[in-house]
Amino acid sequence: MTLQHEIEELARRAKAAAPAVANLGTREKNAWLLRAAERLGAAQQRILAANREDMREAEENGVAAPLVKRLDLAGAKWDDMLDGLRQVAQLPDPVGEISELRVRPNGLRVGRMRIPLGVIGIVYESRPNVTVDAAALCVKAGNAVILRGGSEAFRSNLALAEELCGAAADIGLPEAAVTVVATKDRAAIDHLIKLDRYLDLIIPRGGNALIQRVLDGARVPVIKHDAGVCHVFLDASADAEMARAIVRDSKIRQMAVCNALDTLLCHEAAARRVLPVVLKALHEEGVEIRGCARTREVFAEAVAAEAADWATEYLDKILAVRVVRDLDEAVEHIQRHGTDHTDVIVTSDYANAQAFTRRVNSATVGINCSTAFSDGYRLGLGAEIGISTSKLHAFGPMGLEELTTRKFVLFGEGQLRE
Repeated sequence: MTLQHEIEELARRAKAAAPAVANLGTREKNAWLLRAAERLGAAQQRILAANREDMREAEENGVAAPLVKRLDLAGAKWDDMLDGLRQVAQLPDPVGEISELRVRPNGLRVGRMRIPLGVIGIVYESRPNVTVDAAALCVKAGNAVILRGGSEAFRSNLALAEELCGAAADIGLPEAAVTVVATKDRAAIDHLIKLDRYLDLIIPRGGNALIQRVLDGARVPVIKHDAGVCHVFLDASADAEMARAIVRDSKIRQMAVCNALDTLLCHEAAARRVLPVVLKALHEEGVEIRGCARTREVFAEAVAAEAADWATEYLDKILAVRVVRDLDEAVEHIQRHGTDHTDVIVTSDYANAQAFTRRVNSATVGINCSTAFSDGYRLGLGAEIGISTSKLHAFGPMGLEELTTRKFVLFGEGQLRE
């Protein structure tokens, strides 16, 4: 069987399984989630051994250190992954929920019911925990899912999938509810994204090359999860200590993630008061500061920023810093160089806070908080498929509701359209 036929057969089986997955009850779906957490916990050492092999191979192949770190499943990431399964089990099941019930003049009641999308394909790079998070959310929302992770996490993904599928067999879920594409051949992506006969949605997560490859070749509708060039703007009234803590958490907490801070903007009226405090703390922790001329005036350790720095997602200990005239210039900078991902203002001015949230139309906009909160787990979604930077259907962290659509349901008593 050729690779093309192999991928088409996987998609066909997922399509055949989709109605059964859609009709699963909440109890059955939650039982699978909890059983998956149990099986993963029992297989932890085997899975982490496979994960270490992936990391070792990535290092030998010259993969950048921040990207190797993204592969790591150990420690808190492992605990969060299993806790995410349990949290998704506790979340309300969106399937079958009826909302917006209205009564028409003729007595006909019109509502909208949430239903699964059908078959969802997830194409992603690096982080193998996506395998578990995506499977959990897709199945809880009543969808069959086909997962194609990156070759750099091949062993990890297969080890995780073995337990997810084993849990499905234990509980009696359809065999093709969760499918992992077991090949490193990147041509599998090209075949998968053309199968509009079987798939209802493709979600790519990864670098620009992967996103563009999917967008260029897909016949299936795409919701992209693109790079995050995230900003924090320190307004004229920003408290220096709050600014230091927020910027540090946004940058240092975890750098190889899409919600990490890349560019710091500072109102010129706050530059001499706030920037030295903020930048000194970062510089002492090894962050390279690339600043505009006015930044370098107030922080001598900064090096000159280049034009490309303003549009770069670093995923590393590098921060671009620019002093701006006012809120207008900050917003204009974000609109020109941002990626509609996550942007935050630090301010004590209510009017400026409101203006920032109205004018900056990124997927997540924050006031006086870390960019790290742009995360489905932290926003109460249990886990997330990723952070959509598309504006149609879903925008921002995607949880259960974003993996469903709605149909109109009519409740009548014999009404006729005459």
